[in-house]
Amino acid sequence: MSTAAIVTLAVRYVLVVLFLPFSALDKVIGFRGAVRQAQEVFEPRPLAVAVLMCGLAIEVIMSLGIVTGIADRLAGLVMAAYCAATAILYKRFWAPGDFWAAGDSKARALFWDFLKNLSLGAGFLLIVIGTNGSGLRPFLAHPLASSHPYAASAEHPHP
Repeated sequence: MSTAAIVTLAVRYVLVVLFLPFSALDKVIGFRGAVRQAQEVFEPRPLAVAVLMCGLAIEVIMSLGIVTGIADRLAGLVMAAYCAATAILYKRFWAPGDFWAAGDSKARALFWDFLKNLSLGAGFLLIVIGTNGSGLRPFLAHPLASSHPYAASAEHPHP
């Protein structure tokens, strides 16, 4: 494996390390707490459990797609959408009403988490479109195809 491929693998793993293993494992180990958190947004309990299980599947399967390069662009798009959805559903900085309060505020803490989620989602979009946008057309033409992230750049240019 070339140095470029090793660096690419490391960068992709660091991009998903929050989800696989940490967030996914946390959902499994602390399942009851994760269901309670999901119930803050989704009622009744069976819906919260279903949403939680979908989130767990997204975190595991899409993270593996990104790291292995299998349908990595589609996986990146799904992860970007997941990050945006979790920001909007769980990092509702507008809800506490104390954003402009003096001193510490729950709203400002949530705001930073909201921005972190959106920023991480933007990082996943770079897998979809590439750093110069040239990956968008290949993704739209073949959404399940690999971007071949570990191939030699002369054989398979990585947009």
